[in-house]
Amino acid sequence: MKAKSSRVIEAARKRPEMLVQVGLEYRYMPPVAKLIEIVKGGALGQIKMVAIREHRFPFLVKVNNWNRFNCNSGGTLVEKCCHFFDLMRLFAGANPVRVMASGGVDVNHKDEIYDGKVPDIIDNAYVIVEFENNSRGMLDLCMFAEGSKNEQEISVVGDTGKGEAFVPESIVRLGNRLEGREGVKTVKAEDDRIKYEGLHHGSSYLEHLNFLSAIRAQGVQAPAVDLHDGLVSVAIGVAAQVSIELGRFVTMEEVMNDN
Repeated sequence: MKAKSSRVIEAARKRPEMLVQVGLEYRYMPPVAKLIEIVKGGALGQIKMVAIREHRFPFLVKVNNWNRFNCNSGGTLVEKCCHFFDLMRLFAGANPVRVMASGGVDVNHKDEIYDGKVPDIIDNAYVIVEFENNSRGMLDLCMFAEGSKNEQEISVVGDTGKGEAFVPESIVRLGNRLEGREGVKTVKAEDDRIKYEGLHHGSSYLEHLNFLSAIRAQGVQAPAVDLHDGLVSVAIGVAAQVSIELGRFVTMEEVMNDN
């Protein structure tokens, strides 16, 4: 995997006049962006645990149904969940070491046939990610859970406090160990620049504004999400897919080598 990705990174280095930004738009959802701001501000202390739950509807139909097969997408945990693994790494402030996952094809797309083949993408999984600084991340994914108030629930716990973000409810909850439950505050997270939310809740628009700003800065402003960020987010997803196949922890070295 790394060999192919390295070629992209090396090609970008040979063209320093070009600006490359990876499309990991979940960082820009207003409640997630607010939680990122809280974490970076140190309000939660040293981050120890990140838990992300996505309970949502099945995959939508896309061009030629490409997203129905692992051979096209790399698998659900790559194509869909790279965004969440990016957030885990961002919150943890460290690189991943190893990944353990359990998942299956249990409900969705089992009655669909394309060119004589039944879709093989997983529709639910649990994933555990361990990071270099001993923090941990967990993903709880279910793609047949339409009966949920929030599609994403993100919990970040540090040694002094806890923060949560809820999408699309667009609120953030923040509390600390000293004040306990009585001290938990709820904040509405909104961005006046968003006029139409769409399925990504306005994040794609904000992402493009950030990219435009970096272009206009002409090399002074670095891209918010670079190629290495994209590489690691996808690599965690690959490790998770391999973990399900092999039934064991998979180290990042196994999927990031040059073979």
